[in-house]
Amino acid sequence: ITVVMPITFLISSVGMMLGVGGASIVSRALGSNREEHAIETFNNLISIVFVIAFAALTLGFFFAHPVLQTFGGKGDIFPIAHDYYMMLLPSIPFLAWAMMANNIIRAEGHAKMSMIAMLIPGFLNIILDAIFIIGFGWGMKGAGLATALSYVACACFTAWFFFLSGRSNIQFVRKYLKPNWDIVRETFAIGITTLARQGTASILAIVLNNTLFTYGGELGVAVYGVISRVMMFVFFPIFGLVQGSLPIIGFNYGAMQYRRVRKTLSMALISSTLICFLVFLVIFMFSGSFITIFTKDLALIEQGGRAMKIVFLAAMIIGVQALGAAYFQAIGKAVPALLLTLSRQGFFLIPLVLILPIYFGMDGVWYAFPIADILSMVVTLMFLYPQWSKLNKEPESARVL
Repeated sequence: ITVVMPITFLISSVGMMLGVGGASIVSRALGSNREEHAIETFNNLISIVFVIAFAALTLGFFFAHPVLQTFGGKGDIFPIAHDYYMMLLPSIPFLAWAMMANNIIRAEGHAKMSMIAMLIPGFLNIILDAIFIIGFGWGMKGAGLATALSYVACACFTAWFFFLSGRSNIQFVRKYLKPNWDIVRETFAIGITTLARQGTASILAIVLNNTLFTYGGELGVAVYGVISRVMMFVFFPIFGLVQGSLPIIGFNYGAMQYRRVRKTLSMALISSTLICFLVFLVIFMFSGSFITIFTKDLALIEQGGRAMKIVFLAAMIIGVQALGAAYFQAIGKAVPALLLTLSRQGFFLIPLVLILPIYFGMDGVWYAFPIADILSMVVTLMFLYPQWSKLNKEPESARVL
């Protein structure tokens, strides 16, 4: 899973890129009462997401072996990773659609429907994992099939919401399937930040998995696999704050309600910092317990508990960096959004993972994480600080809305 997930997410991040870029346009269009523009944007996204996703799917099949090996599928890991990858790959277009559509659902203001769309694949995956892995004994193939069917279910639900439920104000209009290149360019300009984030994460996975395999073998890769799953889980509330703030900031920015934008950003920053502080405390108190959820291997538990504490040393500030990049995406500022997105993983973490292990071995990999977190937060604050004064200058016409 540690090897395959960065690959599938890289392909499916096309849908996320289009969804985030399109959602920024849609929320600002709705905020400025341009509903027809929002509808045209959504239909443009339908065409583009499937063309790109199916092209990526084809390439994924033809280059399966070299791709898996590049992402760290070596030694005893390769055959298991290959089983998982081949079961999961056909579902990638469904995942790409679901990620795009879910962002548009949220941009319309249907937060509960967006939440349901995310819960369906989560719960279904858990149930199918138990059936396929434990009940049928299908191993990693069963895990891959369970995840694939969960992606399909999420795609079906989001399609039902737009085309059959009658709850969406954004309709399917055939003539708008033809790309409007102004919309396409703006979508890519804003959404490229998301693609860059996931692309950088995939490059980081290549660097990490190969570095860990060099210095720690299969055990080193396994330790990071556990830590990355824990990181994903405990920071879900931060991802929720980021995704929840995007349409609110975009809508109010489009309506020139700048003080509401500032209030939303302030609340999100304070909330994320409090959550990250709680995460920091929990990890330092129960790091060993987290590892035992995933394995009974004593060597993995010992190494994993210590490594997790190091990785989470700067956990308290992660929310600031994530929200800073999201803010600039929401208001349509592509360049600062891209730079802030790349700062943590691309500009700092990847070089540190390549350099520090030369001098400190496996510990160098783990210490690269908190150092990168601190450096990226400093850069984020440099971009965010000038925005506060700008958000205080609200036009008189906006104050009566």
